[in-house]
Amino acid sequence: EVQLVESGGGLVQTGGSLRLSCTASGFALDDYNIGWIRQAPGKDREGVACISSSDGNTYYGPSVQGRFTISWDNVKNTVYLHMINLKPEDTAVYYCVADRIRVGVYMLPYYNLWGQGTQVTVSS
Repeated sequence: EVQLVESGGGLVQTGGSLRLSCTASGFALDDYNIGWIRQAPGKDREGVACISSSDGNTYYGPSVQGRFTISWDNVKNTVYLHMINLKPEDTAVYYCVADRIRVGVYMLPYYNLWGQGTQVTVSS
């Protein structure tokens, strides 16, 4: 079964950090472009970060540039999203997504594989 499983969400204070993990089963992550997208209550989905399988280039949404870092561990078949200097506006459900073809943070809502999501809450 092809599956993406996220973990690492939780409650953190403003200025804190978290690392989200996304582990793939049933396929090799490095065959896919991988990204993170988030959705807060009452707001549109927002592409956060993605990494290209072809060249390893990374891309970030403007609201997280400089604070979030996406990376992957091919041995563990896992992608990470390391988040620092968290703000209350980062509060959302974070989804790991994958696609063989699409690349870029603005394409993330159209990625064809989705995890179940993990909640990140940043308290003020």
